[in-house]
Formats: sequence, C-alpha cells, structure tokens
Amino acid sequence: MSDAHQERRYWRSVERLLESPALHQEPSPELADGADLPPDELTRRSVMKLLGASFALAGLTGCRRPEEHIVPYVQAPEGLVPGVPQRYATTFPLGADAYGLLVESHEGRPTKVEGNPQHPATCGAATAWMQAATLELYDPDRSRRVLRRQRAAADEAGEGGEDEPGLQAGGWDDFVAAWRQGAEGIAAGGGAGLAVLVEETSSPTLGRLVSELRRRYPAARVVAWSPVSDGAIYRGLGGRRPWYDLEHARVVLALDCDLLLTESNSLHHARGFAAARRPERAAEGMLRLYAVESTLTLTGANADHRLRLQSRRVPAFLAALGRELGVAAGGGDAARELPAEVAARVPVIARDLRAAGSGALVAAGRRQPEAVHRQVLAINQALGAVGTTLALQPLADVLWGEAEGLRELVAGMAAGEVETLVMVGGNPAYDAPADLGFAAALDRVPVSVHLSSRRDETSRRATWHLPRAHFLEAWGDARSVDGTASVIQPLIAPLLGGISDVELLALVAHGEARPGHEEVRETWAARGVGGEEAWRQALHDGVLPPGSEAGAGTAAMVGAAPAPEPAAEAEPAAAAVPPAAGEGSPAGGEDGYEIVFCPSPYLWDGRFANNAWLQELPHPLTKVTWGNAALVSPATAAELGVGAGDRLLLNHAGHKLALPVFVLPGQADGSIAVELGYGRAAAGRVGDGVGRDAYRLRTAAAPWIATAVTAHRTWGDGTLVQTQEHARMEGRQLVREAPVAAFLANPGFAQEPEAKLRLESLWPEPAYDEGPQWGMAVDLSRCIGCMACVAACQSENNIPVVGPEMIARGREMHWLRVDRYFAGDAADPEVVFQPVPCMHCENAPCEQVCPVAATVHDGQGLNLMVYNRCIGTRYCSNNCPYKVRRFNFFNYTKATPEIGKMAMNPDVTVRSRGVMEKCTYCVQRISEGKLAAKSAGRELRDGDVVTACQQSCPTEAILFGDLLQADSRVVERKASPRDYTLLAELNNKPRTTYQAKIRNPNPEWT
Repeated sequence: MSDAHQERRYWRSVERLLESPALHQEPSPELADGADLPPDELTRRSVMKLLGASFALAGLTGCRRPEEHIVPYVQAPEGLVPGVPQRYATTFPLGADAYGLLVESHEGRPTKVEGNPQHPATCGAATAWMQAATLELYDPDRSRRVLRRQRAAADEAGEGGEDEPGLQAGGWDDFVAAWRQGAEGIAAGGGAGLAVLVEETSSPTLGRLVSELRRRYPAARVVAWSPVSDGAIYRGLGGRRPWYDLEHARVVLALDCDLLLTESNSLHHARGFAAARRPERAAEGMLRLYAVESTLTLTGANADHRLRLQSRRVPAFLAALGRELGVAAGGGDAARELPAEVAARVPVIARDLRAAGSGALVAAGRRQPEAVHRQVLAINQALGAVGTTLALQPLADVLWGEAEGLRELVAGMAAGEVETLVMVGGNPAYDAPADLGFAAALDRVPVSVHLSSRRDETSRRATWHLPRAHFLEAWGDARSVDGTASVIQPLIAPLLGGISDVELLALVAHGEARPGHEEVRETWAARGVGGEEAWRQALHDGVLPPGSEAGAGTAAMVGAAPAPEPAAEAEPAAAAVPPAAGEGSPAGGEDGYEIVFCPSPYLWDGRFANNAWLQELPHPLTKVTWGNAALVSPATAAELGVGAGDRLLLNHAGHKLALPVFVLPGQADGSIAVELGYGRAAAGRVGDGVGRDAYRLRTAAAPWIATAVTAHRTWGDGTLVQTQEHARMEGRQLVREAPVAAFLANPGFAQEPEAKLRLESLWPEPAYDEGPQWGMAVDLSRCIGCMACVAACQSENNIPVVGPEMIARGREMHWLRVDRYFAGDAADPEVVFQPVPCMHCENAPCEQVCPVAATVHDGQGLNLMVYNRCIGTRYCSNNCPYKVRRFNFFNYTKATPEIGKMAMNPDVTVRSRGVMEKCTYCVQRISEGKLAAKSAGRELRDGDVVTACQQSCPTEAILFGDLLQADSRVVERKASPRDYTLLAELNNKPRTTYQAKIRNPNPEWT
C-alpha cells in the first residue's frame, strides 16, 4: 500500500473536518460537559417514560405471565426443562416481505430473536427490527381491551386516552355480536357501503380471506395501503418482483437503491454482497459496486464508486446509460440534465457492466417511478442478467396497492358512500398522503373499525378500536420475495387479549369468528400441507418445503388499476422505452430544491416509534438518536446559511415543516432528505413527540420525491442528539484499508505498522495455553454498518435505554458501538465502519488500575466484571484506550413494570446503579455451550458458542471461537494477512482483532 493511502486522514463529521489543527493538540475530556452531574428531576421523569413505568402499570395484573407452580410437575410438558430455553420457528412479516426467525423462549416467555438458518430471506441473521420485537411484545402501552367510541360524546370532549368520555370498554365477543347484527344489512346490499382497508401483505391466508370477502360482498371496496411500498417496482416489472443474486454478481449498479438496508429482502442482499467481496478470492473476481443516489445510504457507503445525483435526475442518468449500452432510449438531453462530472462517468460504468455480461446487475429503488423500472428491466435483459443475477418472481399471494386506490376510497368516504370501514392494521390517519385528508374523511364514516396494537392516531378517530395481537402471539403466514412460504406461529398466548389480522378478516369474510389457527390450517390444507406430520414439520422447520404446495395464489393489486403485462424478454431493445428527461419523474417543477422521503432504518414507517431500543439505536450514517433531521450537503448548507443547531423550514405544495439541520457528507447538492416515521402524536410514552412528522410534506402525486420545494432557515433550536463524537480515540490510525490491486501486490500491508514495533512486557505474563481460549475477528471488508449487532447485544444482555438527555451527556449504555469514519473530500467522501466491543486484552490496562479488583482476567482469556465489587471509581474507563466501558450512572431498571421484566434475559444479571458495564463476549452463551457439550459427552466444537453480535450479523463480519482449536473459523480468519491489532503499539494484546478493508475500484475511474 502506498504511503499516501497509509496516511490518509479519517474524520467523523464535517465539523471535525473543518476544525483547526490546533484544536487537536490538547486531549478532549472523556465525557461531554455535564456527564458527571447527577440526573435532575426532568431526567428522572424521562427515565420513567422510557420504561413505560407509571405506577399504575407497575402492578399490572392484566399481563399474562407464564404460570408458575409451587409443586413440581407430576408429568412435565414434553421437552420442558426449567432453566433450559427452547427455540421455535416463526416468521416476521413486514409489508410484502417475510423473514424467517428462531425465537428463544424461557418457560413460555419469548426473550430473544434470531434468524432462521433454513429461511432464504434471513439465512440465520436478523435486523434491528427483529431484535427489538420482544420489547414490542412486552410494551405496556399496547392496548388491552376493545373500545367503542360514542361519537357525539367524544366529539364534545375531543381526542384523548382510553379514559376519555364517550369510550366504552368491552371484549372481542362484544364486537362480534355487534358485527353480526350489522352484517345482515351489509349482506342485503351486496356489500355496498362496506370498505376494507388492509396493509400490504404477502400472507396466503389473508389473500384467501380477501377473495372470499369479495365473493360474499361483490359491491364492497377492498383497498391495500402501506406508506412504504414497492408498487412502482411491481408495475414496472409487469406484476413481478425482483430477486437479486449478489453472491454471483460481478458488477452491480444501484440506482437510488439501498439494497443493503431499507429495500426489500435486504438481509439476503447483504449476505450475498459479503460473499462476493471476499478479498482472499480477489484473484478469481470480486464484486464491484456502483451507487448513484441523492442521499448517502448504507449501499452507497459500501460502494466502490458512488455518484451524488438528485433523485429526480436518475431517469436522465438511466437514459444516458441505456444509450451507451445500445438499449432503446427515449428523448432527453442528458448533457443538460446531468452534471458534467456525472455524465463523464456513464461510459465507464457502461463498459464495466458490458464486460461483466450475465454477471452484471442494475437495480433501482422503490423511490423511482415505474418508467425507470421498465428501463432497468430492459438493460438487465440486454446484459443477460435475467435468469442469472436477477430472477423475476411472481407476486404470489401479495396484496398491494398504491395511493390512487386510497385516493378513491377517501373520496368515497368524504362523499358519504362508505357506511362501514374496516381497517386491518396500518395507521392511515398518520401516514396517508397529506393532500388526501384521510383523517377528516374518516370522521364522516358512521361506523369505522380499526385493528391496531395501540390506540394510535387512527384508532382515536374510529368508532371501534380492537387491540391487535403481536406476531409472536398470533397465527398467520407469509411468503418471502423468492416465493418461500412460512408459517407465523405464536410463542405465547395473547398477553393483553389481542386479536390477529386473520381473525378479524375471517369475521368480516365469513360472518363468524374463527380461531386464526383454523384459518391458517385451512389455507395450507388446500395446498397440500394438510397432514398432521407435514404440518408439524413445517412448524418445526419454519419453512414449507419446496414443491409441497398443490397450488399457490396470485398477486392481487387492490384499489388501483391492474398491472401491465410483462415485457417480452425476447426483444430487450423494445421491452421498455425509457422516459425522456423528466418523463415519469415526480410531479413538480425543476426549480427549487427536491425533498427525498426515506423510510427510517429503525422506525420504518413509524410503526416502531414506541420502541425505546430502536429510538436509541444510533443512525448508521448520521449517528443521530431520538429524532430525525433535514439532511443537506455542505454546499447546500452554505447556500441556505444553516449548520448544526439550526432549523430549516421546508415548503412543498403548501405544506410546511420545520426540521433540525444535519450536514451529511455525500448528500447531493440541492437535495434534502427527510426520514419518515417520527413526529407521532399517539404512539405511546416513548414515541410521542419524538422528531418531526415528515408525512405532512408527502403528497399522493409525489410520495417519494417532491420537487419545486422552497427552504430557508427558521427560528428555533435545531440541536440533535447524536453519538458520533463520543468515545473518540484521538486521531490514531484505527482503520486500515487498501484497493484490491495494492492488496494483491502486498497482502501483508495491514501488518506492516505492527512489524515495526518491538513489544516487550515489563513483567511475566500468563501463558494462556490451555483451552478453550476465546477470541474474536472482525472483517472490515464485510461490515456494512447496519447496527444489527448493537441491537442484538442490547437484547441479549439486558442493556437499558437512557433517553435523549443522557445521550446528550455522553451516557449511552450500548456495550458495542460501530464507528463510522469518512475519508477524503467532505462533498464526496469514502466511508468505512468499525465495530468496537471490549477487546478482552490479555494485558488489560483496566485491570491494572482497579482498586478493588472488580475487573479481572480468567484462564480463558476473558476480561470479566465482578459487579458486586465495583465501587464506581471509573478508573478502568479512564485507562481504557478503546473507550468501550459504560458506567451505569442511574438505576434505569428500578421501576420496570412486570410486563417489561418479561423481555429480560434470565441468564444475564440485571445491573443496578453505580457499576461499570461492558461486552462480556456473551459469557452466558459460553457457559451454555460448555454445558451442552458436557451433557452430550463430547468436547466443544467450533460453532457451539456464538455471540449475539455474531449471530445477528447478516454479512458474517464477526466471528468468535476458540483460538486453540486449529480448524475453527476464527483461527482461519486471524491467519489472514489482513489481520491487525487495534492500537498494537500499546501492547495490550487484545483478543479481538480486525481484518483490513479491501475495496475494488475501477482502474478507469480517475
């Protein structure tokens, strides 16, 4: 590696990049100003809010904890051993996606979520949403009863909580009786006046019930709506959905498409991406990734080459690319539409794609219009990618819709044509396009029913509110992108009397209440999985075996025009004509700024807003927690005269919103990105009032990209809570990376700095030659920065949330952090991620300064914490060069309600105030693995112990194992010439080492 590359400067923020060099001469304090101050009363109240611990809930008796018997079982349930967890397969549904899971259960209490290795959508990995599912299950703000709103009394009192005047509490039987009474009139009119609004789903059972409902009520309206939908992709691909095989791709172009995090099937994409980027096989071919996007995404951050381009100009870029590849192109002046530096790169990308042939792939994101996806399909057909890196899957069992269907429904509601509206999930009063006026139209419907997990913005306006069962409490099914079907099976009886989507839709379709289990069994019995043995096998495996279905449903686009016929693959040149410049792009003029709407990587469309784990998880790129911002480029910030701490007033089509400003390196000039899912008014104690509601700017005509936007600085405090400046290690060379050519020429470049060191200890050190000896390897080439490992660590180790006030003081409690570094120019930087847990140093500096021996080493190389010895001096934290220790300043778990305690891992101590916490290498899992091996009468094997972070990582960037086991994967990885030690010059001898990042740039890209 060249000296220039070796000495490149890494920085964390624009503010730090622009600091004077003189500011780096004095070391900064360990913690932010005020971090050492005791919590004030406001903070105490905030903590209680985060826990959901009102004193009324602290003694909650409506929670169904598993029964405990004083007298032991005479005959215990099969397979139940107290203290030994069991694992069950189920499925996590998210819109039209389905992710297979394995959920750990302690005596009937789900506590930990992992990916199902047999499910192709997860391959054993899990996202932050999945990891936080248990906290969602035990949320004390979930609804506990059926509520009926007496409209006249409620209108006088206004909106409020469950105790507002005009609300009558009841049960499921009360609603069933009321529905049957009204169903006779609905049936007499053939369903005229009845409307059913469902969330986008891929459930075969829900699809079957919708079909039956239409047969029973032919005049009824059935509409599907989800604020985050792939509808434009489905229409552009002729009613099909794309399945990408990145593992066998050689050149990938992502157009406004976050393949690795927020697009559909992202876990599968991340696993394939990492497999195709193995530097040790670089000589055989290594995937090269290009990204063209307006806002920096994880895909763009991991790309070898990234072009900043406003989202509205992507059609022009695609037209220019099509011309270079000889694919039929429409009109448009790319030279006018594209910046010169972007237009100059188009031929380079086209040559690389053409050279890759069937190993090439072009993918466009859900933000782009239908015409773009038609053109992308034509290009992939011309390259030969269809059938190799791209498979076009039928939309089997998918219910989907678009804003036009919702617009027609709202018009009918406002005109008095809808007398009964049944809403199965969703929250359209919050997330429907602002120009449709859904909330006002809902008030005009005489009878409205809303099934939701809490009394949210929509339920507060509905006649009936039904508590929705969590997916871990309900029966259901779903189909993933590749067509794999799986069953959603409950791991616990409904804690709060929740009703499933299947049960409500069955009541509407059949007129009678039936258990969800019966409905799901009926669906799969008709498809050849009716036998008891086959059914039990499907529940055990979590997936239905290929070929087991006698028949599968088809896609149903509800509430809008049918999808066009697929393009003829035999004629790629004429398969899809690209739009002229501006054709098919979102409505609006070309003047002014553009707003790009993005689903939150953690709150998604707002459904997870009341989940404190997800609110506190730092954004992978901005490191902002507890809020959203207007993301602007450094040049746009200068043009608008705004910076950190300011607020920006955005105006689109008469809708206004003020947001804090975040200057994000890599953001396209003239493009302002905002995240959806924040600004909730009725999410619960945690989510209410956090961030700003970007749906107020979103219209049906421009759901993803709004143009002709005006923006200017406005009054108010725009301070954001973020962690990117916490735990700095003072500018040392922490990240090592090289282009693939330099790596092949000098494979040991990462170890050269260590080779120059002469490290000798001042005292005799332990030998650590008896097994097992535990260690970890983190491959920076594989780490994409998704933060799933941090969420998994929090769930596994009972790590508390501390709230925005404490985060601002530098008191976050996460045991694992993922540092994000920029390199190069602020306008267009490169990005690299580095997970940093406790290093478990053999020569640990923390142990040398602890006055009470609270931090000690054991014979397996683990750095341990003895909590009942710790007196809180924090000397260990001061002496830790990696800054991986967290001091528990406050007893965040003291007032946890009973239902909240159910989310805690019984194998891990729940810490109180005044102790130092840190990564333990999941010592509880080490003990579990040892006991399992001992019970089986064998030695520990590689893979018997898997840490929480390793298990959740979609790219297998983290490996853990016994360093004395020669054939273990961690030993193999540590033997790589890319392996290096963080801050090796300190002679701490950490058990966690890193493998340098290798990029694959195009030699023509100069």
